[in-house]
Amino acid sequence: MRRRTFLGASGMAVTGIAGCLGGDNDETAANEYDYETTTSDGTEVPLVPIEDAIEWYDDDETVFVDTRDRTAFDRARIAGSVFSPAPDGQETDDPMSEYDEERRIVTYCVCPHYLAGLRGASLIRAGYAHTYALDEGFEPWVEGGHPVEGDAVDSRPPVYEIRGSTAPEYADEYAWARHEPTGQREAVPIRADGSFTLHLRFHDIDHASTIEVQTPGGSTTAPLGTLTEGTLDLR
Repeated sequence: MRRRTFLGASGMAVTGIAGCLGGDNDETAANEYDYETTTSDGTEVPLVPIEDAIEWYDDDETVFVDTRDRTAFDRARIAGSVFSPAPDGQETDDPMSEYDEERRIVTYCVCPHYLAGLRGASLIRAGYAHTYALDEGFEPWVEGGHPVEGDAVDSRPPVYEIRGSTAPEYADEYAWARHEPTGQREAVPIRADGSFTLHLRFHDIDHASTIEVQTPGGSTTAPLGTLTEGTLDLR
């Protein structure tokens, strides 16, 4: 395992004063176990491997946060997890407001950690310094036989790939895909050359479903079948 000494939640200390849940304070992750990190919106988020996360799950000291969309959460989720979507949680009554800043938090998604990283970053900036993103994502959690609620195995959607490009100046920002009727969405960082590849795992859609793809440089809305042909230019 990629960690050092285990620290109980009761021994964790958080410095600084948090703003709102989507705030932008000068907080950084505590990262007590020296995990590898991913950078989202300029904030480093530690990546906890599944073998460590399952230990934390069993000790009941950790809040698991589903950062996907409501459709995916309602279909299947880590048992006992709460819904607080990327990047900044729910607009009203977000469940994270019920937890103090000393709680250990594990965010997760399916991509394996793009959305989890975004939500983890916003929580860290809000003062939740003991926040981690699940490194491998939700599907390996399911495949490992770890606790799940809902129909995680029998309802896996097909994966659709959308390739595109935008101006290189937007490198490390995000490209998004959204299906507005159901609220499903996915995100991926833009590469140094401006290219991006979205892998959509949306439920109950087909090639005729209308999808919006958006980057800082532009957006387009078209049937999924059209979007998966060729490469989009969103400059």
